[in-house]
Amino acid sequence: MQTNSLSQQFNAVSLADNSTACPANATICDGTSCVLPEDTFNQTLNVVLSTGLTIMLALVMFSMGCNVELNNFLGHIKRPWGIFVGFLCQFGIMPLTAFLLSLAFNILPIQAVVVLIMGCCPGGTASNIIAYWVDGDMDLSISMTVCSTLLAMGMMPLCLFIYTKMWTDSNTIVLPYDSIGLSLVALVIPVSFGIFVNHKWPAKAKIILKVGSIVGAVLIVIIAVVGGILYKGSWVITPKLWIIGTIFPAAGYTLGFFLARIAGLSWQRCRTVSLETGMQNTQLCSTIVQLSFTPAQLELMFTFPLIYSIFQLLFALLILGGYRIYRRYHINPNTDVEKTPQKEDLKASAKINGGFVSDEKK
Repeated sequence: MQTNSLSQQFNAVSLADNSTACPANATICDGTSCVLPEDTFNQTLNVVLSTGLTIMLALVMFSMGCNVELNNFLGHIKRPWGIFVGFLCQFGIMPLTAFLLSLAFNILPIQAVVVLIMGCCPGGTASNIIAYWVDGDMDLSISMTVCSTLLAMGMMPLCLFIYTKMWTDSNTIVLPYDSIGLSLVALVIPVSFGIFVNHKWPAKAKIILKVGSIVGAVLIVIIAVVGGILYKGSWVITPKLWIIGTIFPAAGYTLGFFLARIAGLSWQRCRTVSLETGMQNTQLCSTIVQLSFTPAQLELMFTFPLIYSIFQLLFALLILGGYRIYRRYHINPNTDVEKTPQKEDLKASAKINGGFVSDEKK
């Protein structure tokens, strides 16, 4: 009896020691060696928020479609000069800028690759929301986003093959065609419904548009905050990437605007092309990076899409603020038309698409 009581006391002491050495939620505990259950909080939060944000985004894009005139939209598709200018910006200027910035700052090869992936991504849907707030050409904005997402299936592999050869084998980069396809579907379907509603019930479409534009602005802020919370442990990164993440979107906005102006587009469409160029699909970039690289490599590169998304939003808000100030003093609020001759990018016989018109034809 005495032996059994001593044994029980010994076991109680051992358990007490282990309880102090191991956390209460340990699944296996052997002395100081404990196996803890996997922390799935971020994963669960990510799934829940992604689902909610996807639904909200679909509703926002539906409302953006309510501002699209079917005839104007088809005009851009049939005579795609504006779309072509956007294409040159999206898959010409942005990858080249990413390449030059990577060389100029002499960053690590793996970091240069993520900068290039960002530069090769299609335009993001946030550009449509900001384009609305700066009185951009929504028909052009929507058509550019749709076309750049569709063309990304071919242009992304081509651009990455050209620009990443000096740093890595482009075959190691996995392009999630399913994600690109889903992005395209998630964009086209709600926008199509919005165009239909605007065609059938224009009065109701205006109400939906006003509500959706406000929700869209809130959604952009939520996405930025959620990204910061979910990946708060990934902010330790080389200052060079912070600098590139600041310069890159600013360069996209600026170069996109000037190329559109050189191409003869109106101020309204220059603003639109500028936003479509600078605002990239950062979620797609993050997906590609996660699918393509090891955890050790991700530590050096994963934060860059988040940095880019922060500064692309910051500069977009600065553009919005600057335009609103300009509009207050230089645009007639009754007509909401800029004091710019329409002939700058419109020809009498091609008012819908705003195709290029030479000096002789103006």
